[in-house]
Amino acid sequence: MKKLLVLFLGLLWVMGSTAVYGGVKNPDTFVLADIGSVDTLDPAKNYDVAGTHKIWTVYETLVFFDGPHTDKFVPVLATEVPTVENGGISPDGKTYTFKIRKGVKFHEGQELTPEDVVYSLKRAMICDPAGGPMWMLLEALTGYGSTRKGGKIIPGIFEKIDKAIEAKGEKVILHLPKPYPPLMGILCYSASCIINKKWAISKGCWDGDIRHAAKYNNPPEGKEPLQSVTNGTGPYKLKLWQTGNQFVFERFDGYWGPKPKIKTAIVKIVPEWSTRKLMLQNGDADRVHVGKPYVNEVKAMKGVKVYEVPQLAVTGAMFCQKINPTGNDNIGSGKLDGNGIPPDFFSDINVRKAFLHAYDRDTFKKEVLNNLCTMPPTPLVEGLAYYNKDIPVYDFDLNKAKEYMKKAWGGKVWKKGFKMVITYNTGREEREAAALMLKENIESLNPKFKIEVRNVEWKDYMVNIRAFKYPVFIIGWGADYPDPHNFMYPYMSSDGTYGKYIGYSNPEVDRLLKAGIENVDPQKRADAYNKLQQIWYKDALGIVLFQPKELWAYRDYVHGFVPNPMFPPAEEFFYRLWKE
Repeated sequence: MKKLLVLFLGLLWVMGSTAVYGGVKNPDTFVLADIGSVDTLDPAKNYDVAGTHKIWTVYETLVFFDGPHTDKFVPVLATEVPTVENGGISPDGKTYTFKIRKGVKFHEGQELTPEDVVYSLKRAMICDPAGGPMWMLLEALTGYGSTRKGGKIIPGIFEKIDKAIEAKGEKVILHLPKPYPPLMGILCYSASCIINKKWAISKGCWDGDIRHAAKYNNPPEGKEPLQSVTNGTGPYKLKLWQTGNQFVFERFDGYWGPKPKIKTAIVKIVPEWSTRKLMLQNGDADRVHVGKPYVNEVKAMKGVKVYEVPQLAVTGAMFCQKINPTGNDNIGSGKLDGNGIPPDFFSDINVRKAFLHAYDRDTFKKEVLNNLCTMPPTPLVEGLAYYNKDIPVYDFDLNKAKEYMKKAWGGKVWKKGFKMVITYNTGREEREAAALMLKENIESLNPKFKIEVRNVEWKDYMVNIRAFKYPVFIIGWGADYPDPHNFMYPYMSSDGTYGKYIGYSNPEVDRLLKAGIENVDPQKRADAYNKLQQIWYKDALGIVLFQPKELWAYRDYVHGFVPNPMFPPAEEFFYRLWKE
């Protein structure tokens, strides 16, 4: 490991430059140099942080998180946050009532109505794209985590959606089958953003007739109607999107709320750290994405402020047990013949445990992450209820890794060897380092073991994960809402965002997940999530690499940043910022 890690860290050293200090460049323009490309701007489809940021810039939700808080909310398109005390939440916790704000304009001039709110939430759930975010709202409002089971539409699901939301005068009312405590956080997420009904229908979205809903369910990848067009009520309009290059947002002068001080906001996609560093030094960017390996370089810069923010997030390496072999060069020959791996290679738990024992947590934490992390044993991270730091982990031990590889596939793995690919998304240096660590340590076990590390643009990464293309993919997860269910369901459910796409299905896990979210008794919830954490270890589903402490590096003339553990560095709320 040492050799490759030293080489990797050596590559982090970048050329020097002549920095420009002092003064404020373009005081009404903010430039963010980021790394994540975007594949869609449709609120119903997007399910990644890069896309969420762009959607939150243009669209708005009924309520949103209050500044740095994860459990307090402020009204946005609603006039107040419903509570039991103000009558907005019924005593049994099954009815939520929102009074809709008047005088709000969409960017194309239409006035917001309660019917727009009803349409937006129904349309998003009807759409329910595979691997998308709608499981959250569907689970809360219908009791189902999807509109489909086994690839077929669940009978009666659209009628349940239709009855779950209604408009009465100036109000919108949500009807829940059972109390669902995380609902308010879910309504903050980008999938709950409000769109204009007439405009959306004109773009090819659901026509508003529930009898036609099936026609609009699960649109093909990249064919969702709002993939590249926007019309929100937010403080900024989308002026330009050059795929893989940049976004340009322009202040919306018809905005109902306070006028933002930043007139133009630009997000440039810059995968190379050396370029981002120069942009920050020269004031060509007001903030840049900073990987944790570079923290000391940034702290040494003059005229730069660095914030370290612990995150409700986790990064892991996931083992796909049901790889799609069609046209898939990530698995070589597709056979256990020394030149590839079979599609079900990781269905043998011995292979998974060998990889787990090849992860050197202590070295990674110190040498790659500069200790900007914690190391949770499961995806249920520190800071969430029912976090159990005492769940065991697979310690770094290459002798144990070797023994498991010798057992794998009845000894054929050791005898034949294999070739495969580990992937990560472009620009995430710590994920690249983790992939290199696994490659070097696994290859050290047997000269017949060959692994290629491959980076993939973000806009293509999730598409291929959803197509079961990657044997091992390194990826992160950030909180949609601060509850253990939002972490354990995606990673472990047979319908979860990652659980599904690693081919994992365990009826006991699905039962425990249901018990965890449906119980309001804290002890019963604790029992369920504790058992899930134990099963995570026993079934060796993936490597929990780290829980990050992320970095925000601004020029020192930028003000208004509000840290919140819910929001990763891809998020930037331009309306809060000013330069002076």
